[in-house]
Amino acid sequence: MFTTAEADACRRLLELALQEDLGANGDLTSLAVIPPNLPGRAALVVRSAGVVAGLPAAQQTFSIIDPQLSFQIMLPDGSAVSAGAVLAVVSGSMRSILAGERTALNFLQRLSGVATATALYVKAAANPRCKVLDTRKTTPGWRVLEKYAVRCGGGHNHRMGLGDGILIKDNHLAALGGGTNAVAEAVRLARQKYGAAFPLEIEVDDLIQFDAALAARPDIVLLDNMNPDQLREAVRRRNATAPGVQLEASGGVTLITIHSIAETGVDRVSVGALTHSAPALDIGLDYKLDGEW
Repeated sequence: MFTTAEADACRRLLELALQEDLGANGDLTSLAVIPPNLPGRAALVVRSAGVVAGLPAAQQTFSIIDPQLSFQIMLPDGSAVSAGAVLAVVSGSMRSILAGERTALNFLQRLSGVATATALYVKAAANPRCKVLDTRKTTPGWRVLEKYAVRCGGGHNHRMGLGDGILIKDNHLAALGGGTNAVAEAVRLARQKYGAAFPLEIEVDDLIQFDAALAARPDIVLLDNMNPDQLREAVRRRNATAPGVQLEASGGVTLITIHSIAETGVDRVSVGALTHSAPALDIGLDYKLDGEW
């Protein structure tokens, strides 16, 4: 289920989404053709295999529309599901169910898509010692929920935002003049300002920069766009001189390449595609007006 922060983020998004969908006039079609007291029952049904995430968002959608609606979750978030699986059943006013249908599905499909993509990357990595992490390449406004979905898919979260950790990247180093001196200076300045209050990570592009970063002892070194041979060499050097420093691989990671990256011995692989390129999982709402589902 959602944490308080996730529930709050979801409510803010839902208020925008429902205003966008219902506007000032509401569901004109249902108001015209559905009797006000007609009861209904509908199931959220998966059309293709995947991993579910976002059922609390669907539940919250219908609760905002009509607090009298009943929402029964059949399979929890994080469940691996096959086509035809019933995720939840909503019952009550037919008008209310129809009013919330599209918004609930939009949230559930998007978040389940992220969870499904994450599960595919975790499976392809095939190395429980190597964490698969997301990035800040998220849909604006959706970051808290998309990172929740990553966890549902078996992945791990990188920093939530700029205020949650230090990540010295290539543009920071360029601003300090570039080269190995900039690497050492950037780590020194960060330690000077924050001490150990925040995790400190630095991105490097080659093994020369890597050696300078390792000597400065950050918490994590991000190995950007290195090939497996370079990654293995970085792991060897880390193990020999600074075993407490974690190594993270990133850049151009795909379902085809992630296994060869994970088996080099790095501790983490970060994948922007988990959130910026995940296709929605196909989920529909199937109606039944009488009887039990």
